[in-house]
Amino acid sequence: MIARIIFICYLSVHFLFVEAQSNERIISFSGYDWSVRNTTEKQGPGPNYFSDSCVRLGAKGWLHLWIIKDPATGAWICPEITTSRKFGFGEYRFIVEGAIDRFDKNIVLGLFNYSGNDGLDEMDIEIARWGNPAYPNLNYTIWPAKKDGVKNSSTTHEFILKSNLSLHNFRRNADTVVCSSFDGVSADPKNLIYSSTFVNPASSISQLAMPVHINFWLFDGNPPADQNPVEIVIRSFQFNP
Repeated sequence: MIARIIFICYLSVHFLFVEAQSNERIISFSGYDWSVRNTTEKQGPGPNYFSDSCVRLGAKGWLHLWIIKDPATGAWICPEITTSRKFGFGEYRFIVEGAIDRFDKNIVLGLFNYSGNDGLDEMDIEIARWGNPAYPNLNYTIWPAKKDGVKNSSTTHEFILKSNLSLHNFRRNADTVVCSSFDGVSADPKNLIYSSTFVNPASSISQLAMPVHINFWLFDGNPPADQNPVEIVIRSFQFNP
């Protein structure tokens, strides 16, 4: 089954890509170009191996992501994609299909804005228990814009979905970031799972235009407890200035 998934990833007629100069493939998803991360050694987060064989676009244009065990090497491999475009203030909206509320303790789904400056300029929505099944599974974290004593701010919440669909968004303003998650695909307040607002000081909110990242990885590089591959689908990403 795992070998078949890898075969489909490479040969699907819906997996449209071109070769980038960085030796990373470029896919078109939700109206934007994204580079697909591909590493030959373990790297952060995790650390993990990141492979373009874990990413494909389905017939509906939805993004399919897998965490799988490579049958050739025996190593677990993970996906990450990053937009070519940089985005600033506005709303970032992701529609996710999958039982993300029931993830294994080692599974992490990240939906975030990041400049590449380690420990700075990052707005994270992460579905993860960080290796401990007792930890809450929804995490919002804002990393500061400057190294001036301001630490990252975070909040967590436990959630259970009524279905396998959820909507997650964050809204970047000059002095606040508002993160929200909803059960289903509508941002109707009655569907709200959780929301948190991060505020001043100004140095805690990045002003930079940054790429969007979506990654799906293993905490500390540890495989799922049941040793089974895991799939999620990102139906869409939308940015509203």
